[in-house]
Amino acid sequence: MPSAPARSARRRRTPTAPELIFGNLWEFDPSPETADPKLKAQYDLFIDGQFVPARRGARFTSINPANEKALAEVALADESDVADAYAAAARAFPRWSRLPGAERGKYLFRLARLLQDRAREFAVAETLDGGKPIRESRDFDVPMAAAHFFYHAGWADKLNYAFPGARVVRPLGVVGQVIPWNFPLLMLAWKLAPALATGNTVVLKPAETTSLTALKFAEILQEAELPPGVVNVVTGAGVTGAAVVAHPQAAKIAFTGSTEVGRQIMRATAGTGKRLTLELGGKAANILFDDAPLDQAVEGVINGIFFNQGHVCCAGSRLLVQESVVDEVVARLTLRLRSLRVGDPLDKNTDVGAINSGEQLARIKRLVAVGVREGATLYQPPCALPPKGFYFPPTLFTGVQQSHRIAREEIFGPVLSILTFRTVDEAIEKANNTAYGLSAGVWTDKGSRILKLSTELKAGVVWANTYNKFDPASPFGGYKESGFGREGGRHGLADYVTLS
Repeated sequence: MPSAPARSARRRRTPTAPELIFGNLWEFDPSPETADPKLKAQYDLFIDGQFVPARRGARFTSINPANEKALAEVALADESDVADAYAAAARAFPRWSRLPGAERGKYLFRLARLLQDRAREFAVAETLDGGKPIRESRDFDVPMAAAHFFYHAGWADKLNYAFPGARVVRPLGVVGQVIPWNFPLLMLAWKLAPALATGNTVVLKPAETTSLTALKFAEILQEAELPPGVVNVVTGAGVTGAAVVAHPQAAKIAFTGSTEVGRQIMRATAGTGKRLTLELGGKAANILFDDAPLDQAVEGVINGIFFNQGHVCCAGSRLLVQESVVDEVVARLTLRLRSLRVGDPLDKNTDVGAINSGEQLARIKRLVAVGVREGATLYQPPCALPPKGFYFPPTLFTGVQQSHRIAREEIFGPVLSILTFRTVDEAIEKANNTAYGLSAGVWTDKGSRILKLSTELKAGVVWANTYNKFDPASPFGGYKESGFGREGGRHGLADYVTLS
């Protein structure tokens, strides 16, 4: 989960001292993305290589969170549709799993190239459906999704080398995968690419608010002539996801989403023999020491929390600042927040786009109000929000205590909580004082300090003097209530095979 730093506004003249203090800026002219996303008015389920309507004919509406307008009507799958998808995947498994790895790799290479060919179209569709700025969809989501297919295509005929000492590497069978709404296309790639490379077939359920790019990707599956039934896409809400998890033909369930739903899935799969990997929530600590390069660190902090409106499991939502520089850091952050553009996600100048849904916006507002009631100091820059759509200004809290809910609960929005520390040991203790363990960041000039924290922070990923850097070859995953299992690299392949 991901990123390119939010871009500061270009100024047409050198700002005066008052402007530096108050952040007054010359405005950009609008620069809307005009590519055609080629969306259809209606989308059906993708089962056995074909688009088919839901058995009961039910549909739901996918809306654009930037303006609350309908984008498309999407088929609503029930248990019978999910059963059809599993049956198709089970029929396809023997042939696909016996296919030589080099041949499977060719299909993955083809998917990556086709996605690159339609990159601009997919970027616009992702922004329309999810609300993230077009710069992020264009420069991160789509290229990284293609990179995952390229990377895993290279492993498809080298699986014996991925697991030294293993005599036989076997796929698991039919895999059920449930992906979230914050990175729909990228999470699809994270899940599908290793499953296909290792010879499994898939039933995929995208989030109900962001199903369109998964269904558009099904068009690419057809164009690549992937054998029917190897990948099936069923759309719907929680009931559909529960049917995917509960189906007896699933050899494994892979889920990315909230910790609450992760617990439900663990209960549902307990005792069934199904393999399970979970990538859940986070409340990452971004630790800033007094010897850190502050200009670089401030940009990293902004990137860590405001990328994708804070809809990132590994977002650096807790900033721990050494006391000696906290005033300077807060001053720089408040000034920097004034330069962030909030608005139309399709405008290339936008830094913070639309919140994914009205439900998520309500949760963000509720937790921010709790933060104020509990005594933290709220700062939001002057910000004219669009009259329609789901928007929230970039927000930071100072005076935050460990006991505050905004320091403990995942807000999943553009909200930064700032805490302080004096010593390295205090920073480690505060950073680890959370139920989550997905990621962390360290900003310091001392390599020895970085190495110490990388071993003592209870987080699956620790970034040093950067944040939200991802690579298909690098495993990603968490500890504690952030889940278990890894995605990416050889570690991610291991969760889709049995070894003997």
